[in-house]
Amino acid sequence: MKKKTVMIIVIIVAALVLGTVTYFALMGRPMDSDDKNSIIVNIEEGSGTSSIAATLSEDGLIRSELAFKLQSKIMFRDGKYQAGVYAFSRSMSMSEMQKAMVEGETAGKVFQITEGMSIDKIADRLDSQGICDKEDFYYQVEHGEFDYSFMDSLPEGPTRLEGFLFPNTYEVAVDAGAKEVIDTVLKETERVIEEEGYREKAKDTGYTLYEMITVASIIEREATAAEDKPKVADVIYNRLDQGMHLQMDSIIAYITKEEKIKATYSDIAVESDYNPYTNYGLPPGPICSPGSVSIEAALDPEGTDYLFFVTTPEMDGSLVFSTKYEDFLKDKEAFDKAYEKYLEENPDDM
Repeated sequence: MKKKTVMIIVIIVAALVLGTVTYFALMGRPMDSDDKNSIIVNIEEGSGTSSIAATLSEDGLIRSELAFKLQSKIMFRDGKYQAGVYAFSRSMSMSEMQKAMVEGETAGKVFQITEGMSIDKIADRLDSQGICDKEDFYYQVEHGEFDYSFMDSLPEGPTRLEGFLFPNTYEVAVDAGAKEVIDTVLKETERVIEEEGYREKAKDTGYTLYEMITVASIIEREATAAEDKPKVADVIYNRLDQGMHLQMDSIIAYITKEEKIKATYSDIAVESDYNPYTNYGLPPGPICSPGSVSIEAALDPEGTDYLFFVTTPEMDGSLVFSTKYEDFLKDKEAFDKAYEKYLEENPDDM
């Protein structure tokens, strides 16, 4: 009887151990073994295991908060996690992230390039965040040697890399300089271009990669809503086909380096090869770093006959499109009235 009892206990214990091992093996596996993109996680001072588990779950890095907390206790990691900024990815297992936080393997210098940022804005951000010196950054943008397939198609000069610093979150070594920072970004740009086949897709549309990025950069600055972007692409291509001026204020803002809801007459009279009111065709180059949604819109426009668009009276960034100039004037009148009211309520934005 005693032997049977012992055997039963052994079997139960073995089953529990096997079940526990299987549970953590399943719950602790990577969310996506192929997704190595960095996700920056900030573990604040005083964060407990529960709050850390919640943060990792919200970022899509772990499968179960409960499993994270249980494994932390079983592996004696509970209470040993160190605060700091970490660069994790969905290709990491739960245990790998736990070990990194216990050992304090924080990220190096982390920075972000967001959609719609120009070279100047990127330079300002990197300088203000202590990532690299602004003047060194500008020097490397113009003169730095970088070995990527698209470099030969870029023009010489201070705007050489405009549009080709792909939006993403990046991590570099603590002692990295401007060249290493830019090289890290360009490596991601190359990866995206090659994996998405942007060069080949651009050729199918009759444009070069550089021209396509230029179109995408205008779309990025003109449209906020994803559903408006392919329509803005239509307007750009339709105007080019008909030999019309692009007349887009985002390009004026790039010249004047001033963010305005509406360009003034003096703004659109500025002398520049980029001026879309006095020059035909695309501007000489991109005006910002476009994101993937804008690039896809440039490659795959909606196919409408739209020639005009203007911000809606709601002033929420949405756009209203038209094919006839008369309709555009009506839409513009509605926007102008809304804009005048906006200025009355927000005089500092004049």
